[in-house]
Amino acid sequence: MAPRFASVDDYIDSYPEETRTQLAGVRRAIQKVAPHAAEKISYGMATFTVDGKPLIYYAGWKNHVGLYPVPTGGPEFEEAIAPFRRAKDTVRFPVNRPVPLELIAEITRLCLERRTAVSESSDS
Repeated sequence: MAPRFASVDDYIDSYPEETRTQLAGVRRAIQKVAPHAAEKISYGMATFTVDGKPLIYYAGWKNHVGLYPVPTGGPEFEEAIAPFRRAKDTVRFPVNRPVPLELIAEITRLCLERRTAVSESSDS
């Protein structure tokens, strides 16, 4: 059975130092772009939510830190993210290299834009 965590802090603290450092950087990058987002553990991963709905999940693994779901973007974004994309909506950043925090910020901005677009279209 997977461990259950009371908080995102507990989740991050459960990892070895190298992964913990990467997860903390990812968390800060997301918080800068979405300071209004709440945090919780969902599906065993650290999760940022907006209006009670998941915005972005991030998780630590043995050799990487993953983000989910990652939307598609323009050509420049897709070129920047290509080395990290593992599935249509997943990216993996190796824990033995610095996580590109500006790219994390851009992913978060895209997630927020998508959320806003969906909210506006459902209000129509």
